[in-house]
Order: sequence, then C-alpha cells, then structure tokens
Amino acid sequence: MPDILARQFTDEEAAIAHLEASRWPNEVSCPLCGSLNVHRMAGKTQAGYFLCNDCREKFTCRTGTVLERSHIPVHKWLLAIHLMSASKKGMSAHQLHRMLGITYKSAWFLAHRIREAMTEKNPPRLGGEGKSVQADETYYGNTSKRAKGWRKGHRHKEQVVALVEPKGRVRAVHVKSANKANIREILVRNADRRSELHTDESKLYTEVGREFAAHKTVEHGSQYAPGFYVSEEGATTNAAENFFGIFKRGMFGTYHKCEAQHLARYVAEFEFRYNRRSGLGINDKMRAEALLKGVEGKRLAYRIPRSNQEPEAAS
Repeated sequence: MPDILARQFTDEEAAIAHLEASRWPNEVSCPLCGSLNVHRMAGKTQAGYFLCNDCREKFTCRTGTVLERSHIPVHKWLLAIHLMSASKKGMSAHQLHRMLGITYKSAWFLAHRIREAMTEKNPPRLGGEGKSVQADETYYGNTSKRAKGWRKGHRHKEQVVALVEPKGRVRAVHVKSANKANIREILVRNADRRSELHTDESKLYTEVGREFAAHKTVEHGSQYAPGFYVSEEGATTNAAENFFGIFKRGMFGTYHKCEAQHLARYVAEFEFRYNRRSGLGINDKMRAEALLKGVEGKRLAYRIPRSNQEPEAAS
C-alpha cells in the first residue's frame, strides 16, 4: 500500500495516535514543565487532552509544536508533511489547498510552519580532516526586465551561499550581500577548517581560503576564455551546482515567486530534503518521520506579537 493511503492521513484518531507515538515513544511527558506525572483526561469535551499532575496544566500532542493553535485536523497536517518531504522540488500552497481541501491562506501558512520545522537548530560542521567542502553562491529574483522595480546587476538580487560535502550534506544560507565578510562568517561557522576548500575563481574566497587546510579553485571561464569543471588537482564545485540546480528548478517551476523576507525558509526546505535524499539511503517515509520530529519545540505566529515589536518613535 502506498504511504499516501495510510490510515493516519485519512483518520483523525489514527493521526493523533501517530503524532503521540512520534513525540512520546516511551512515556508521555508534559511539554510545559517536563514532568512524567501526567494522565489522559476522559469525557467528550476533554478528549485528546492530558493533565499534568505537577503544574496542573492541560496539553495535547500539538502543544509546543508548529501545529499548536491550528484548527486544521491533524491528519491533514500529517499528509501535508508527507507531501512536502516527498516532493523533490517542493509543493506549492495552491496544490496543498486543492489536495487538503483547505483555503489557500491556510495552506500558505501551514506550508511555512512546516518549513520552520525543517530548519536545523544546531547543524553539525561540514567536512573535517582529510575531507573537502565545496563553496559557491547563486543569485535569485529580479529577473524580469518587464518588472517595475527591475535593476541590472547581481547586487540587486537575493543571494544564497551553499557549502556542500561531495556525496554528503549541504548548508545553505540566504544573505543580503555575498561579500568577503559574510562569506567568511558562513564558512568558519559551518565548515571545519581542517577541510580542503574547493571554490570557483571568485575573489570572495581568496582570503578565507588561507584559513583552511588547503584552497583549490576551478576556473569556469567566461565568454572570452574557456574554462573547465574539474581542475587537474581534482577541485570542483559540481556538488554545489547540483544543489543550486534543484533549488532553482523548485523556486522557478513550483513556487514561481518568493519575497526576500521568506526566502530563508525556502532555502531551509531544499536543504532539509537534500540532506535526507535517497542517495544517502533515506526514503520518503524516513524523511517524513524526521520532519515530524522537527515540529517539536518550534512555533511560528501569523503576526508578530506586540511584545516582540519595536516601540514606535515618539512624535
């Protein structure tokens, strides 16, 4: 039976049981105080609730996750999680709106909350002694010359920097400007300096390359001089180019348009799937289970709470 026909995607009770088993595989604990002294409440109005005997607060399997305070049934959440984790180039909000039978506005916000669950809080460093890390940057947006605000040049586009281990993981970061300072900070934070750094001939990597065990470059060439994709020393950025290829096909072919304020979450989405691709022995079911674990301890509000907003300047 295909995974999409599993009971947790069609039956609400099975979906709640599936989410509870994912959050508490051994014993239910209170997400508010961490106590194990809890019991399941009875009755029609309290169905699905647990009561903590220590802090005396009620909670459900949604509490403390990106599903919290959502009126969308759990089985539709699980189906959306499965679809977004299994779709290599993404799943648009309009497609989720049609398949789940919810409004487009709800589907859009649901998709962003799932992308929030895809972000890794403390990702491990890439590379290491005897290993290599490829670094490259790409540019997104501001492509149509018919657009009212179109301006020529890479500095008017959104920029994404990617660090990739050959046949391994990727770390992609959205930056407003890919300059030497930003590139260095991304590299030293996310890559082991004992690694061998592979980049193209861009001068953005010249100085930071000296901080690594070795820095090898590949010349991609231009319209005036021929280039190559693998140097005589074995340097290449093909793995980074492969990641950017998947990213751009998804952004242009599935999502079509993305505002700069949301781009970081889309980058995290493609990073999540790439790090759990079939080439690393991870199938769709395993990827969805990993994403379901990622919903814990994260929240994304539709509007910024008043307490987090900057105070208005005095007139």
